Amino acid sequence: MIMNKLFPKTKKRINSFLKRRPHRSFRRTRRRDFVRSLKLPGYFAFTNYVRKTLWINRRTFLSLAFTYALLTALLVGIASQDTYKTLTDTLRTTSGGLFVGIWGEMGKASLLYLTAITGGLSQSLTDVQQIYAGIITLLTWLTSIWLLRNILAGHKVKVRDGLYSAGAPILSTFIVALLFIVQLLPLALALIAYSAASTAGLLAGGVESMLFWIAASLLAVLSLYWITSTIIALVVVTLPGMYPYQAIKTAGDLVVGRRLRVLLRFLWLALTVVISWALIMIPIILFDAWLKGLWPSISWLPIVPIALLGLSALTIVWVSSYVYLLYRKVVADDADPA
Repeated sequence: MIMNKLFPKTKKRINSFLKRRPHRSFRRTRRRDFVRSLKLPGYFAFTNYVRKTLWINRRTFLSLAFTYALLTALLVGIASQDTYKTLTDTLRTTSGGLFVGIWGEMGKASLLYLTAITGGLSQSLTDVQQIYAGIITLLTWLTSIWLLRNILAGHKVKVRDGLYSAGAPILSTFIVALLFIVQLLPLALALIAYSAASTAGLLAGGVESMLFWIAASLLAVLSLYWITSTIIALVVVTLPGMYPYQAIKTAGDLVVGRRLRVLLRFLWLALTVVISWALIMIPIILFDAWLKGLWPSISWLPIVPIALLGLSALTIVWVSSYVYLLYRKVVADDADPA
């Protein structure tokens, strides 16, 4: 009673939250109480739907990817060709005949690929370059969503329209993106603990290893649980007049009773991106080695760094489009929270 009188708005907000979220911590929820419809195409079918949508409007989205790549090259830079060449020469001279034959070349290309995707070829970015990279990425995300929203509404738009019009919610999107980063801290803590435990030799086996993997798994699951709704919030916040807190609340309501199914779609997205990168980059690395083996005079040509930049641009357009189209599928099924 005292709380109702002193904090009526807070009490009202809590009651509204409990009404929207029928699940309770440390209390079993029966299946009949949490079943919530979500009709989605299969994994391959939905991925193909995203591909078709982008392919129909390929000129627009390729132009957007080119704009992202150009701005990144001018303001942030690309992977270092000198670093890539040095790493290639080091593998060739220190392998001791390990990378011989077609499978040896494939193994060397795979190592170079892993180095490239983990940032081993990238130069240290200054604070200004990091800010530029963040702004360019957010702007590309917002422009992709703006273009898709208008295209699916039947409007004819150009990349120029998106670049000029999509940046309005950039501050709100940045705030939600900060929350996304904070929610990844448990996963980062698990990775740091893994590095420390490996150095200390605690993962050799036994009870210590078991306890570590249990704790690390729980931290990773916690991050995945949190970011599932936050990724949807990054789309919701682009709606006109939407505030960050309201977007986070709305996204949370959308995934209640559906969180695992939505999370599996995001994990599928990550898997397809990783496989696609491997299928594209490893042949490019092999081609680069073959071409420069024939003409050593063009060893300065940054084929692999340019390919990494172009693939990064296409990836951010693909990911933003996939998430937005998935969001539309979730919204289309307006079942009550379960």
